[in-house]
Amino acid sequence: MIHDDFEQFATALPDFTALIGLDLGDKTVGVAVSDPMGTVATPLETVRRKKFTVDAARLLEIIEGRSIGGIVLGLPRNMDGSEGPRCQKTRAFARNLSRLTELPIGFWDERLSTVAAERVLLEADTSRKRRAEVIDHVAASYILQGALDRMAHLKNG
Repeated sequence: MIHDDFEQFATALPDFTALIGLDLGDKTVGVAVSDPMGTVATPLETVRRKKFTVDAARLLEIIEGRSIGGIVLGLPRNMDGSEGPRCQKTRAFARNLSRLTELPIGFWDERLSTVAAERVLLEADTSRKRRAEVIDHVAASYILQGALDRMAHLKNG
């Protein structure tokens, strides 16, 4: 089920379950996963996009292999908060994915996640080639970590 309201998404999740975070791009999907306690997001891999059925099969393989309990999709809002064509593509991807899994799907505002990931990789003196290889799944971990931090805040009042 897709949840536009993040608090509803958080309450729909089973306790002590890992989450998967996705940074959806036109050519790649950055993938990050959390620990079962929902405290730390870890970059996992970048899936090269082919077509939806192939992409979804790989994502579902990761989900099943890691006992994932929910999906956080980065929502690429414009800087003014409005939604453009990229948000529409992300929402369509979520609708298609929701037909293949019962897991709750939530959206997280991903503005500046790639910028933050790029900054960290530059500070770590990562080569340009290596940055290109890992930027998407590092950005996915920023998206997922933001969602995890928000959920911790909701639980702690």
